[in-house]
Amino acid sequence: MTEDLLMPGARIAHLRKEQDITQVQLAELLGTSQQTITAYEVGRRRVPVSSLPKIAKLLGVSVEALIGEQAKPGKRGPALKLQQQLERITRLPKTQQRFVMQVIDSVIAQAAR
Repeated sequence: MTEDLLMPGARIAHLRKEQDITQVQLAELLGTSQQTITAYEVGRRRVPVSSLPKIAKLLGVSVEALIGEQAKPGKRGPALKLQQQLERITRLPKTQQRFVMQVIDSVIAQAAR
């Protein structure tokens, strides 16, 4: 099944599982119940539009990606995938963030030689 065919609730479930986040953890971060997250993911309840930006940020994607819209071409700034990866890195524990930064610094230093 491709992500393009998923409804927002199914996309939330897919992204949540991909990042090893439980429904309980996501619910706590959103200030809601695990039952509400389940209802979103299985399509029993619609995700409130007002919750989409926070859910997207927590899952490291754009709102457009969360709802299945294509990002607009010509957008300035880092590539969407790079931006998503950076957002995910910021949610890692500090020790893992330092490790990722060391790897990036090493790659940049090698490329500069």
